[in-house]
Amino acid sequence: MSDSVTRFLGGSPVSVAIRLVLLSIVVGLILSWLSWSPRDVIDWFTGLFDWIWVSVFGSLDRAFDYFILGAAIVVPVFLVSRLLKSGRS
Repeated sequence: MSDSVTRFLGGSPVSVAIRLVLLSIVVGLILSWLSWSPRDVIDWFTGLFDWIWVSVFGSLDRAFDYFILGAAIVVPVFLVSRLLKSGRS
């Protein structure tokens, strides 16, 4: 199991933990220099998720509205054309 954990992590667990701690400190320093707080980062991610959600599912909602609007014209025209064509035959 140790071999699979080492392969998954990309190195020994201790060396990976040390690299993650050092990288976290560097990123923390940069974010502190930019005056970002952990709350700002979380708010940014939740805002991004909300924007994606509205973009994807809001578009589907509008697409359904467009479908209903178009179907109100297309379906009756189709039925009338089929009735006229069957009346000629």
